[in-house]
Amino acid sequence: MSDKEQKPLPGRRALLSGGAAALGLLVAPGIRLIEVAGASTTASPKVRWGLLVDTTRCTPECKACVNACNAENHLSGATAPTDSQWLRKVELKDKRTGRTASVPVMCQHCAKPACVDVCPTGASFKRADGIVLVDRHACIGCRYCMMACPYKARSFVHAEVHDQNPEVPRGKGCVEGCNLCVHRVDKGQLPTCVEACPNQAMLFGDLNDPNSALSQRLRTIATTQVRADLGLDTGVRYHGI
Repeated sequence: MSDKEQKPLPGRRALLSGGAAALGLLVAPGIRLIEVAGASTTASPKVRWGLLVDTTRCTPECKACVNACNAENHLSGATAPTDSQWLRKVELKDKRTGRTASVPVMCQHCAKPACVDVCPTGASFKRADGIVLVDRHACIGCRYCMMACPYKARSFVHAEVHDQNPEVPRGKGCVEGCNLCVHRVDKGQLPTCVEACPNQAMLFGDLNDPNSALSQRLRTIATTQVRADLGLDTGVRYHGI
């Protein structure tokens, strides 16, 4: 081959997967990053976990879901730009009618997550059952995923983390966000926000199972996806907005 003839450069995804593989060796030989992150290796592609939020049952003064999320994941509950917020309440108002709605917003667990697409190390990934997670051992803190997320659903950990929940490892210099309480879901439990809601405004279940309570409810009421125009196919659906 002459000097002018060059082999084609590998594609972006090949480079990224190679880099992620090399990083996996640095973490611990023989251990996959998703296992280090605590993600279940038995997640079934037959299941797609989802969440329905009925905003007609959600009141502005109620913060039960937010408080439960903070307690479960050992978040401070502060709302400064440098504080982690996995779940927040947003108040919406229709300018034409004056109608208001109190809306819990978290990671929407998209079928086509933009955060995963832009992540250069594979730290942002989607499980087979649709739950979107961050492997903090692979996260380099570039925050590309935060810029790509249209829901502002991710936070950057600016300070050392203390008093952690052993089932929800966190770390300074990493990006994090709602993981649908994957550590609870894998044990057959509900996400803590769903369990804590006093008005039963949240319903969790399998979107792929037509007989699940969630799927049956979705067939009987009008629902929407936040920024459905983006075509991300969110796992979180809303009624009343």
